[in-house]
Amino acid sequence: MSELPRPATKPANPNFSSGPCAKRPGWSVQALADTPVGRSHRAKIGKTRLEDVIERSRKVLGIPADYRIGIVPASDTGAVEMAMWSLLGERGIDMLAWESFGEGWVTDVAKQLKLEDLRVFKAPYGQLPDLAQVDCDRDVVFTWNGTTGGVRIPNGDWIKADRKGLTICDATSAVFAMDMPWDKLDVVTWSWQKVLGGEGAHGMLVLSPRAVARLESYKPAWPLPKIFRMTKGGKLIDGIFKGETINTPSMIAVEDQLDALKWAESIGGLKALINRSEANFKAVQDWMDKSSWAANLASDPKVRSCTSICVAIKAAFFAKLSDDDKAAAAKKIVTLLDKEGVAYDIGAYRDAPPGLRIWGGATVETADILALLPWLDWAFAQVEAEFGPKAQ
Repeated sequence: MSELPRPATKPANPNFSSGPCAKRPGWSVQALADTPVGRSHRAKIGKTRLEDVIERSRKVLGIPADYRIGIVPASDTGAVEMAMWSLLGERGIDMLAWESFGEGWVTDVAKQLKLEDLRVFKAPYGQLPDLAQVDCDRDVVFTWNGTTGGVRIPNGDWIKADRKGLTICDATSAVFAMDMPWDKLDVVTWSWQKVLGGEGAHGMLVLSPRAVARLESYKPAWPLPKIFRMTKGGKLIDGIFKGETINTPSMIAVEDQLDALKWAESIGGLKALINRSEANFKAVQDWMDKSSWAANLASDPKVRSCTSICVAIKAAFFAKLSDDDKAAAAKKIVTLLDKEGVAYDIGAYRDAPPGLRIWGGATVETADILALLPWLDWAFAQVEAEFGPKAQ
């Protein structure tokens, strides 16, 4: 690829980070003007806003009325850890891992909880494990969308309706951008800073009636820190799921999440959010299909993520580089685009193969994706000039 001229147009919003993600179109700090700062989250004004986040989330996502929804500390990580430490150990566990976050949950269960009746199904970045091997009469822990691997589970057909185990799903980069089969999911978690572009530190935890029954009938063999406790005297602490948070939330972050949910409602709800994300993915995939150097890290079209779109470098010269040079070449693309103010934070995750990761969630405008793509070719041309055969 010879050197290309600088593109004439830049994205209006260069924020393509996979978390925290871009704010909704038109956002400004004025959206937070009515925040009840300096007030207790336990006062009526604070609790009402927390309850509003829960119920608007339920409405937009179509979460069943008998599922409990709580706002919990420590983002999606905190929500997943609460679920695993509180629910696992009653029966054997199947765990799925094909990217870094799934690997992290495996580590916690194997090395921290030290549970022995554990089966782990792994796949490399860009692929899914064989879902047919999963036994849903055991507890199952998995990510729906691999944020760092660009791969999503295509549907819930592999989960039995009459399962005996619980399905615990880390869905942080999936909810609000993908259809979730709620009847197949017993625990679902996410964080505000993903698809709706909220602020960090707060997680969401959804429990099915089956998950609540497990909490009330099973006591783990290990002590639970206060921040993980969801029962008292063998009964669910109901207030957690009515806006009475375990620790103090940021009311500014709460106000920001309410703003994002109201925006989602205003554009048509979940269907519109999914359509926006899929349009962003299509723009990138159409470009990759015609590219001489870029390809989707996920080779199977059925499992490609529409939010965390992972770009692998398929150029022949790149494959011959050392691992250090591959990392340096990919980093240079990221650095060039950052310096130009074209795209921020689009490097592949540190443990993933060297490449790019473009966030395509619902708050990103397709026009900005389309403006970005010529710049990717421009930056790669410079990298090829430095690392390609003519430079050697």
